[in-house]
Amino acid sequence: MDFSFPKEYQLFRRMVREFVENEVKPLAMVIDREHRVPHETIKKAAALGLMGVPFPAKYGGMGGGEMGYCILMEELGKVDSSTGTVIGAHIGIGAMAIYLDGTEEQKQKFLVPLAQGTAIAAFGLTEAQAGSDAAAIKTTAVRDGDDFVLNGAKVFITNGDIADIITVMAVTDPALGAYGGITAFIVETDSPGFSIGSLENKMGIRGSSTAECVFQDVRVPKENVLGQFGAGFLTFMKTLDIGRASLGAATLGGAEAAMEASIQWARAREQFGVPIATKQSVHFMIADMAVEIEALRSLIYRTAWLIDTGQPHILEASACKLFGSEVAHRCIDRAMQIHGALGYSRDHFIELGWRDQRISEIYEGTNEIQRIVIAANLFRPYGLRIPT
Repeated sequence: MDFSFPKEYQLFRRMVREFVENEVKPLAMVIDREHRVPHETIKKAAALGLMGVPFPAKYGGMGGGEMGYCILMEELGKVDSSTGTVIGAHIGIGAMAIYLDGTEEQKQKFLVPLAQGTAIAAFGLTEAQAGSDAAAIKTTAVRDGDDFVLNGAKVFITNGDIADIITVMAVTDPALGAYGGITAFIVETDSPGFSIGSLENKMGIRGSSTAECVFQDVRVPKENVLGQFGAGFLTFMKTLDIGRASLGAATLGGAEAAMEASIQWARAREQFGVPIATKQSVHFMIADMAVEIEALRSLIYRTAWLIDTGQPHILEASACKLFGSEVAHRCIDRAMQIHGALGYSRDHFIELGWRDQRISEIYEGTNEIQRIVIAANLFRPYGLRIPT
């Protein structure tokens, strides 16, 4: 609720809400049907500075921090998960990895155009045999003079086919394993040997692209090593920790939209001579939505505050993703029940929201992985280490 935010954040939310209502919402169902990225909307978002909300002004960003970024993702989540996914993958994981562990030279060269929206970012982690088991990647990077030569393939990469820059995790020393043998790289997609394989035909978020990215003898200069050599696994996990908070914010927006639509429909829809808003069964569903949404809102923005103030946040960020995706699931499911057959129609946004929501329980770390992360952080102070 805006009254709990400082004035600058209230004004920012108002600006974002106007943008999503006027530019994003009208295209939501169109880009779903056409299975295309709304490039025209992304350009307009860039013109408003929305492609670099959390980053400092010296790197081309808005300086809104995680708090501002969560506001952006919440408002996008209310109207279109696809556009939110394109922007979220660009900011929250692709560009964020460079912001967290990039050198000053790398930030000036790569982060500035990303934050300004003149370039698009992607995050290259997942492989055919390495999803939840991120340390099982097979893509390799072999030193050759002043370059590293990358070979392998990444799958299910959001923005993969539209990205100008991809942060990529690759094996540099198989003997050392995840902690010491994996390095992160900044790869420019116009590099010889980089290509796009298959594009996923997805159930939901169809207005975003999900691609296979192929690396065949792609030469990457040593200056493009991201973070410490051999510490790429830590760079990527740190990036995902922050990304999960903003993903939770997007699910908050989706849940809010489902509840508001349910209230409006319950007031308008009549059965047995009265609005269904008078029925106790509907009361209970909407009340449950409201309680979970308020709990989620508190969790999201407390976690954003922890991130912005430099405090530990791994457990809380995982909770944002876990709780947020499951709250959104329950809210959109209840909304479909309240809307009845109308909610099941492909011509209604409830059906679109139902399909779009499902991926939030899978990507950026499945909910099963989030439970492991949360448990590991709870047990660690007692001397019990759970592998994550």
